[in-house]
Amino acid sequence: PNLEDNMSTSLKCPKCSFTANSSFKECPRCGVIVSKFLLKAKSDRQAASRDAARKNSGLDSLAQANALIIRQQKEWGEILTGFETKNKYEVVDHFSNPLFEVQEEGGSALTTITRLFLKALRPFTMHLFSPQGAGLFKLTRPFRFYFHELDVSRSNGAPLGKIKRRFALLRRIYSVLDRNGNEIFELFGPLLHPWTFQIKKGDRELGKITKKWSGLAKESFTDADNFGITFPNGIDLSQKAVLLGAVFLIDFIHFENSGKRN
Repeated sequence: PNLEDNMSTSLKCPKCSFTANSSFKECPRCGVIVSKFLLKAKSDRQAASRDAARKNSGLDSLAQANALIIRQQKEWGEILTGFETKNKYEVVDHFSNPLFEVQEEGGSALTTITRLFLKALRPFTMHLFSPQGAGLFKLTRPFRFYFHELDVSRSNGAPLGKIKRRFALLRRIYSVLDRNGNEIFELFGPLLHPWTFQIKKGDRELGKITKKWSGLAKESFTDADNFGITFPNGIDLSQKAVLLGAVFLIDFIHFENSGKRN
């Protein structure tokens, strides 16, 4: 007999818990077919287990990483026409093993118009996925003209922290906040090193975000950017996720428009 035959009858309904004196295939109370209900329940458990494994794999990779490389991916349509499309990135380790895929949300007419007119100032929502497609983190940027912000959360919306730009003359300074709004790091862009942001706590540099040269052809014809991030030692998964999110905000604000680095 197959699995469905083995599960075809029961004395107790697996859905509504109705109990009978003799076995039944279809519950007299709620009408559920026992075998189909049990097969679906088993399939759902297996799917949930696979999804959890995919998520844990991506989270474990981030937890273990000391440094990451972020590569922006440009489509030929955007390269040839200059028309702004949704940003996409690939996050890899120093061996070039893929760890995350990052995609900007949006396909509606409104988001298209927003990208066209606001360009790098546009609000956005981005999603970070494991290579197997499991959603891990969400990045949300509201519209700001100068005091730019980015909220970092789990894929289910649970907040992890925030990046906020601070006012500074001739400097680029951001506060890195935890989920409670407490500053845990400062991002400092030195005047004479426009492609570098130091991750600082007080006066100590603990890590770094650096825009890496992408190659002459890529830099000449596109605004695609590559970044490297070195994490401070001993920080937890949530702090790494927030610092990783900072890379994408920095890219939009300071490097998104080719020829308009600031």
